[in-house]
Amino acid sequence: MTTGSSNASRAAAGGISTYLGQERALRADRLGAGGLLLSVLAATAPLMVVAGVMPTTFAVMGIVGQPLLFVVLGVVLVLFSVGYAEMSRHVHNAGAFYAYISRGLGGTAGASAALVALAAYSALQVGIYGIFGFEVSNLFATYADVQLAWWIPALAAVAVVGLLGWLKIDVNARVLGVLLVVEVILVVIFDVASIADPAKQGLSLHAFNPDTLTGAGVGTALCFCIAAFTGFEQAPVYAEETSRPHVLVPRVMLLAVGFVTVFFALSSWAYTVATGPSAIVGAAQKQSAGLLFSLTESRLGSTFTDVLHVLFVTGMFAALLSFHNVVARYAFAMGREGLLPRTFGRTTGTSGAPGTGSLLQTVVSAVVVIAFAVADDKPTGDPTAPVLQLFTWLGNIGALGVILLMAAASVSVIVFFARRGAAGAQAGRLVTSALAAVALLVIAGYTVKDFDVLVGAGPDSALSWALPGIIGLALVVGLVQGLLLRSRSPEAHARIGLGNEAFQLDKAAQEAS
Repeated sequence: MTTGSSNASRAAAGGISTYLGQERALRADRLGAGGLLLSVLAATAPLMVVAGVMPTTFAVMGIVGQPLLFVVLGVVLVLFSVGYAEMSRHVHNAGAFYAYISRGLGGTAGASAALVALAAYSALQVGIYGIFGFEVSNLFATYADVQLAWWIPALAAVAVVGLLGWLKIDVNARVLGVLLVVEVILVVIFDVASIADPAKQGLSLHAFNPDTLTGAGVGTALCFCIAAFTGFEQAPVYAEETSRPHVLVPRVMLLAVGFVTVFFALSSWAYTVATGPSAIVGAAQKQSAGLLFSLTESRLGSTFTDVLHVLFVTGMFAALLSFHNVVARYAFAMGREGLLPRTFGRTTGTSGAPGTGSLLQTVVSAVVVIAFAVADDKPTGDPTAPVLQLFTWLGNIGALGVILLMAAASVSVIVFFARRGAAGAQAGRLVTSALAAVALLVIAGYTVKDFDVLVGAGPDSALSWALPGIIGLALVVGLVQGLLLRSRSPEAHARIGLGNEAFQLDKAAQEAS
């Protein structure tokens, strides 16, 4: 069932597409194409990826061909997006992944996907507080000579993000947009400066040579790099808050994955140009996350580097806010359909924001940050606990969950159109979805296999199975919940993933009786 007609009538009437009242629906027409694109791209945290993920991948994996790796992953995600975007024309639901999966693979699979999505995006968001707190404390130490424990700015950010989560989504989009545009401009300046002043090897394209993608580290490098893309797939989460979701959501998603692919490929190539392909791994191992700032210091001066340090922090804040908004909307969609307590399925006041879901994520964030702060026995300025544990552990848990959700969504696209007799008309999209599903499952396999490397644990560490086991536990608990709901309340089970369409079905049934 498509929702284009219901959305059109809603837009025409200026109202909300549910007869159960405005508190049971997100406010429509809050986001246009620009606001939606900025909200999605902010979650990819471009500067955090360039300053943090890229040097780490060069250093730990020893893979010179990281730029080519981004191109390869970009192709995989474009294949994924073709079917995913087409699905978004037929399903408009803040539950996004789980709504799509339930429409293709059934309500039980949808219930499982819902809990995996909630756990994965929550982990991604909370993990960033670790590196955010550490970097802010570094800024205070460097520029104000004040020693500040990492968890103090982290908890302050939890409060500010929680407050913004209660506001209108268009207000959030403006905040995200300003932060995103500035950090992208600064990275582009670094790219241009590197190309204008290359190392002794000149403008070498060696990093795009397929021979650079050999060795044992390639599979793990795939895991590092695909995590950098996380966020582009969030566009459908905001479908109910756009004016023309069947047009804007697929357009924004394809624009986002295209932009991120080109941006990351060029920026990682700029690293190899600035140091020389033969020296990039050694430089990254020596400088680690400080590599970007070292290169800008020598080429663009201390003032630019100081601004870059500040924007590194604001870029992380933008990602925190973007992921927070996504988690709140997943909680709202789940509450609306009985997968969480009904109180989560209501919006708040005039803002139309999913306030209860926002509050849930704020509480979860505060509890986790406090737990890591209590367990942190390292001196102030030591990044071991906040960065190498909170950020790394939860970030990889979230990335694994999103990879599995994308694979399941690709399979769901195939089943969805095949069941509706549209396999012939959608043959091209079904092929791309099948290819994407296979590629994503391979990457998920590498992620689980190399999880000890990803989180910096030993091969015999319990963390190598306990951390990915969190996603496995969410998957199993969700399946059990779906099965119980199917046996106890078949009607509620049948409506998993329908969102506001379920309200319209209720209304039609009442009018017919």
